[in-house]
Amino acid sequence: MTIFELFQYNSAAFYGVVALVSLMVGSFLNVVIHRLPIMMERSWREGMEEFATVNDEGAATAATDSSSVADATAEPEPFNLAVPRSRCPACGSEIKAWQNIPVISYLLLRGKCANCQAPISVRYPIVEFVTMVLSLIVAWHFGPTPQAVLGIVVTWFFVSMTMIDIDHQLLPDSLTLPLMWIGLLAALSPVFTDLQSAVIGAAAGYMVLWLVYQLFRIVTGKEGMGYGDFKLLAAIGALLGWQALPVVILLSSLVGAVVGVGLIAMTGRDRNIPIPFGPYLAAAGWIAMLWGDGLSQWYYGLLG
Repeated sequence: MTIFELFQYNSAAFYGVVALVSLMVGSFLNVVIHRLPIMMERSWREGMEEFATVNDEGAATAATDSSSVADATAEPEPFNLAVPRSRCPACGSEIKAWQNIPVISYLLLRGKCANCQAPISVRYPIVEFVTMVLSLIVAWHFGPTPQAVLGIVVTWFFVSMTMIDIDHQLLPDSLTLPLMWIGLLAALSPVFTDLQSAVIGAAAGYMVLWLVYQLFRIVTGKEGMGYGDFKLLAAIGALLGWQALPVVILLSSLVGAVVGVGLIAMTGRDRNIPIPFGPYLAAAGWIAMLWGDGLSQWYYGLLG
């Protein structure tokens, strides 16, 4: 008897495990959302400094100065998704394990640092709670099946990419590319789609937005979107197959247009300020993952 069959006999245990694991993952996603862009910026700076040092003879000569040598030999403090431990941004005190329980710790501490009483952003428990709710929706939709497991993992990727894109207008390769490979490998089973549809979906997803980007750049002289958007749609195509791409593109474009016009009309947002497209792609991909078959039938029905 497989674990899926066991959970079919005890659905409450299945949903309980999903909720608990998703809350913990949501807490980790907060770390990913905050630290991954910083890690990328540091890596980029280190690469540029190394390039400048190797190619600039003046910089190489100046490096012989004693103070420069001391700086070069100093080991930078490790900074990744595991270290250093999370700290209060106001007082720098290390956050203890009991202060880092998803959602519960925020409520117990009343949204304040236990050491200095500085307010803690409400976004942290919101990300944790939303991650749990979306994961439970996926679990409820698919039941205890491989589709639910893959769908929940994809949901975690979508949440982290959405928040990073909102904050930095950036979709990291370290998230989009693994998601694409997950989709291609899952198609070997298959889980959501067959391998042929997944491969075509990955290629078509990338090329469609790449062509839109090139046409927009030729017509307006501006860059309408980033390469991360191409890779995210390629990942969605790999996960769901090329058949889901029209619905995903239509949904993301429609929602993006409505939100963009709403922001301009209600908040007076400058129309020249770019709006990240990744969150709309992620939302459309998540909807298509759950209800894509019905939406595709409806869409193709309209086209006759």
